[in-house]
Amino acid sequence: MTHLYRQLPRRHQQLLIAVTVITGLLFLLPSDDAKASKDAQNSALEVATRYSAPIDLSHSKQPASAVFETVKTPVTVQQKLTKPVPPKATPKLSWQQVKIKSGDNLALIFQRAGYSANTLHKITSLGKATVTLKKIMPGQIIHFGANDQGQLVKLRYQQDIVNTLEVVKTDSGYITNTLTKELEVREQVAGATIKNNFWNAGVEAGLEPSMIMNLANIFGWDVDFGLDIREGDYFNIIYETKYLDGERVKTGDILAAEFVNQGQSYNAIRHSDGDYYSQTGRSMRKAFLRAPVNFKYISSSFNPRRLHPVTGHVRAHNGIDYAAKTGTPVSAAGAGTVIASSYSKYNGNYIFIKHGEKYVTKYLHLSKKFVRRGAKVKQGQRIGNVGSTGRVTGAHLHYEFLVNGSHRNPRTVKLPKSQSIAKKDKSKFLAVAAQRMAQLNATNVLLANNEN
Repeated sequence: MTHLYRQLPRRHQQLLIAVTVITGLLFLLPSDDAKASKDAQNSALEVATRYSAPIDLSHSKQPASAVFETVKTPVTVQQKLTKPVPPKATPKLSWQQVKIKSGDNLALIFQRAGYSANTLHKITSLGKATVTLKKIMPGQIIHFGANDQGQLVKLRYQQDIVNTLEVVKTDSGYITNTLTKELEVREQVAGATIKNNFWNAGVEAGLEPSMIMNLANIFGWDVDFGLDIREGDYFNIIYETKYLDGERVKTGDILAAEFVNQGQSYNAIRHSDGDYYSQTGRSMRKAFLRAPVNFKYISSSFNPRRLHPVTGHVRAHNGIDYAAKTGTPVSAAGAGTVIASSYSKYNGNYIFIKHGEKYVTKYLHLSKKFVRRGAKVKQGQRIGNVGSTGRVTGAHLHYEFLVNGSHRNPRTVKLPKSQSIAKKDKSKFLAVAAQRMAQLNATNVLLANNEN
């Protein structure tokens, strides 16, 4: 060892001496007495054995049980959360109803109910929803609901049998709601055989005036209800009736109808687009109406050699004169463009309408005109009123129908064919049409049995 020490470099020898001295000093320092185990025999620990280890938790703010013990007492949500606040009770309102009198306006109505003009202004300033209040009619009722302080909290106005306007006061001001009741829709059948005239037959069948007119409008492209109706003609229809709380309140649409005129049967089925089609899917709406006015009778027919009632000379009557009261609406026979709307000594107030390149219709002796030259009109649109202007002997509409510039009898001219239902809808429509036609046939048999 001494030999090896001497062979070391001097610097390494000094380092080795220093390490040896420090190590010796450590061995000479005194140490604490070791504490014996409570049981010398158990000083050795065994594998896979759990031993208790006392821990001093005196410095912790939490008791030991909060750390090591499972809390067995159940804690409810109410103990952890703030007790819920019960909902605010709806204030009880004091209601009064004000019946609209003749000459009333909203200012008078609100004043009679005990509310200020300022309250009325706030409500009428809410927009379109309250415009209906300005259309009130005598006999209608407005309900006012006030709180304990006499403030208007709710207003209710029944607009019709289904809709009620409600105005409600909130913390930020008044708001509007529309309360709508659901109507129950039922189907009903009716029919009659014509004995005197079509109108009386409709009344006999229990139809409302509007329903009778709708039925005539559906078949008006094929049947002239002023001239073509004969005793023994008959009709039967399926239509909607609407009920509210079990009470009948409204008549709906005609769903299907059949009209037999002089042995010729016409049928119409309502499609989802609101138009009517035959059972084969051809539209009932033709390009032209047979008669553009609801007339009493024809005072003068189409006659190329008619004797003029005023001059007494033979002069062609190139149209039909439909006698009707002054003011009776005159409709455009078909869609087109107004090419003349003026006045002359013989024609009086007159309107000419061009329909495409082939057809022109003329309307003479009008008391009023509602369209100007160049205007586009739709079929059935009101263009004027029956009158007696120009050289005439009484109130009537003189109506002419021209094809390629030549006059034709409006009653007998062959009108353009109607359009068919869209191909994508046809199969579905035909299935519905077959069902409706079966119902109409059954109704026809039932009505025939009742008459016998």
